[in-house]
Amino acid sequence: MDSISAVSEELGQIDGEIADIFRALSNGFQKLEKIKDANRQSRQLEELTGKLRDCKRLIKDFDREVKDSEGRNDPNTNRMLNDKKQSMIKELNSYVALKKQYATNLENNKRVDLFDGPGEDLNEENVLLASAMTNQQLMDNGNQMMTETDQAIERGKKIVQETIGVGTDTAAALKAQTEQMSRIVNELDSIHFSIKKASKLVKEIGRQVATDKCIMAMLFLIVAGVVAIVIVKLVNPNNKDIRDIPGLAPPAQNRRLLWNPI
Repeated sequence: MDSISAVSEELGQIDGEIADIFRALSNGFQKLEKIKDANRQSRQLEELTGKLRDCKRLIKDFDREVKDSEGRNDPNTNRMLNDKKQSMIKELNSYVALKKQYATNLENNKRVDLFDGPGEDLNEENVLLASAMTNQQLMDNGNQMMTETDQAIERGKKIVQETIGVGTDTAAALKAQTEQMSRIVNELDSIHFSIKKASKLVKEIGRQVATDKCIMAMLFLIVAGVVAIVIVKLVNPNNKDIRDIPGLAPPAQNRRLLWNPI
């Protein structure tokens, strides 16, 4: 610890806090081994779990400080600090494993107590009652217990059958829903394909409509030009600047008669 304090005061402080927690954990687990009451063991484990969390947080702080000071330290110092960190992690993991072992044992003990319950007291009471019974009473009591056991078994079988029936119905419903979802997915794919095809058709129709509009516009311009030329020719037939339209006869000239009828 002194060598770590020489490297960094912050690292020395963190190392001291971690060492204190490790001592507290060692004493706590020794105390836990002597406790027989399950509730007290549970409270002790919760306290030790809190100390393990604090230790893990401090080791992370130690690691951050080591990384921040790597550039300022020589290789030997960095190696010493990393070895110290790995030693801390190893010791913490050993306490974590010990805590898990105690927690598992405590859980198993609780389960045994739950199923056993006040079994010893009941057994002693049953022994006292059996000693006071006659043979006929013992036989009747035994037959009654066997009948109750058979009824309990029948109830258990009924529950199992009902559970199997519910499971079968659930499986059938899930299968039907899966098939329905598959059909829906297929229909959606078909709809998507139809939409894509319709989009292509709409684009093609749009292009055709645009082409037809262009053709109609050109035809309209041609017809308008022809009509305009015809009108100009009719209005001013002597205008030589406008050529005759092929296929269109020029306007008739005024004929002069050689003799006038009397």
